[in-house]
Amino acid sequence: MPRTRRALAALALFAALAWLTPAAQAGDTAITIDNFSFTPARVTVPAGTHVVWTNRDDIPHTVTSDDKPRTLKSSPLDTGDQYSMTFDKPGTYAYFCSLHPHMQGTVVVQ
Repeated sequence: MPRTRRALAALALFAALAWLTPAAQAGDTAITIDNFSFTPARVTVPAGTHVVWTNRDDIPHTVTSDDKPRTLKSSPLDTGDQYSMTFDKPGTYAYFCSLHPHMQGTVVVQ
């Protein structure tokens, strides 16, 4: 396949994948995963808020809640991957990275 065709095919694939991955929207609460931490580590949001975690680290991480059954349970997120959840019920949701349990965060829903 000529170089130009390969480049166009790669660009088309990237565009399709970007379209399939829901990006954070205005009004969402964003949490960044970077340098082995969740930032901010604690957020307080009203019920009905959509929270989006984005991995900006160069290794995989997860978003996993402490409760059972798990309210939050992402697959491993590679660099640039996102996980999201809409919090409809008030409460305190503690979570951690199952690959690096020292990474912890909390979502408080009012």
